[in-house]
Parts: sequence; C-alpha cells; structure tokens
Amino acid sequence: MNLYEHTIIARQDTSPSEIKQLTEKYSKIVEKNHGEIVKTENWGLINLSYLIKKNKKGSYIHFKIKGDGNMIDELEKNESIDKKLLRYLTIKVKEFDLETNYFENRENKEKDAKN
Repeated sequence: MNLYEHTIIARQDTSPSEIKQLTEKYSKIVEKNHGEIVKTENWGLINLSYLIKKNKKGSYIHFKIKGDGNMIDELEKNESIDKKLLRYLTIKVKEFDLETNYFENRENKEKDAKN
C-alpha cells in the first residue's frame, strides 16, 4: 500500500455543512476503492495566493490516505467534475506526520510566544 497526502480546495462560499458532505463523499470514494483514510483535517478558510475562478479564499480539506494508484485515479476523476472544488493535489509520501498540526489556532501560538 502506498501513502498519500491529498488536499482539496473548495469554493469560498461553501457552507460548513457542505464541507462536511464533501469530506464524507470523498472518504466514501476512497473506502469503496479499497483505500483507507488515516486522518482528515479541515484547515478552514485560507487566502489564496492568486485568484482562482474569481475566488480570493478557499476552504482547505486535507486527507492522509493509504491505498493504490487506481484509488487515487478514481478520486481525482470525481473531483475534476465537482463544481464546488477549485483545486486538488495528491502527493505520494514515505511516511505520515500525524503529530504536527500546521493550522493550529494562531492565537494560541501567539500567546505561547509572549509567555
């Protein structure tokens, strides 16, 4: 089994309930194609570096997946026709970093830095 990190960017006007539905939809596609979701992270609404389809922001969802290439092909095929998504990216990795939370609440980090 290969290890993949997969990130999708949903449109900025996507509601939290729609984000949850997208997460469930793509998790089911992975499981249906004999893959395994190790971890799912909702990174929230983040500014984009440049406009994508007239959007300044995007809601990021990140998956850590175990599976094979056919499962990734099926996942990306479904994402390419989804109108709610702006972009998606899949990267093959050697191992997962399950401890680090890169998008932890920034206020907590600032408070820790002051103390």
